[in-house]
Amino acid sequence: MDHNKDLFDGMVLFCTVVAHEGMSAAAKLLGHTPSHVSKEIARLEARLGTRLLNRTTRRISLTESGRIYYENARRIVEDAHAVQNRLHSIGDRPFGELRMSVPVVFAHGWLNDWLPEFLERYPDVDLHIDISERRADMIGEGIDLLVRIGNLPPSDLIARELFRTQGLTVASPAYLKRNGTPRHPADLKDHDLIDFSFHGITQSWTYPGADGEMITVPIAPRVRCNDAHTEKALVLAGRGITRLPKLICQAELDAGTLVSILPDFGAPPVGVHVIYASRDNLPAKTRAMIDFLVGKSG
Repeated sequence: MDHNKDLFDGMVLFCTVVAHEGMSAAAKLLGHTPSHVSKEIARLEARLGTRLLNRTTRRISLTESGRIYYENARRIVEDAHAVQNRLHSIGDRPFGELRMSVPVVFAHGWLNDWLPEFLERYPDVDLHIDISERRADMIGEGIDLLVRIGNLPPSDLIARELFRTQGLTVASPAYLKRNGTPRHPADLKDHDLIDFSFHGITQSWTYPGADGEMITVPIAPRVRCNDAHTEKALVLAGRGITRLPKLICQAELDAGTLVSILPDFGAPPVGVHVIYASRDNLPAKTRAMIDFLVGKSG
């Protein structure tokens, strides 16, 4: 018969009885009545199928089975107390390996510059970072937190917005001088386009129109890739037009090496979120990273 579910029931109580040489002393220490302690010892013996204690009105003594059980159970109880005391001594101090998954754009646009400060601040936290555009299985892969950009599907996971960013259509001044500047999304059909394509092939780009209707533009890109930095490098080299999150091309926009086009057809900003499984009993390492990202994004 499988007794795993109650394998440890009565173990602490039994060890306390033996260590204090009596049920009354153990009952007082544990906050129980002597009768309760006696019944629990009897239940333990019944589960084990052997007598552990010889009882008289004045004293108790261990049987041979009781001696074997006590010697082994005592070590288990002592180890359990040691683990508990270690956890209490750690308290809210972040420690251990933190697994996180973030998009390439977020890593190169923000996280890479922030990580040295986090590592300096939390020396007992080790990082395992998956930097990719794949759809990670947070629960199945044991990931502590995700960062995702854009609209989120319905989920039981907790999402906290870090900041908002906007998608822009951009080109280099040299490209626009050579090929002209599109004034309407429909004009893109006459240009070399560079498209971000990861989950399947993009067949069109969409833009909000002045009347609130969406404008859908069929595309046949010169280049498709799944890395925003490759897109940006090609656009900086004057090889075409692409769409990038503002967070990854702000420096180039400020320097004038990239130009935002189609300003009258800008998409609304989208959120950048940190996602985690639950607010309950959140590990200190995960809370530390969440608070760190929120602080850096403010």
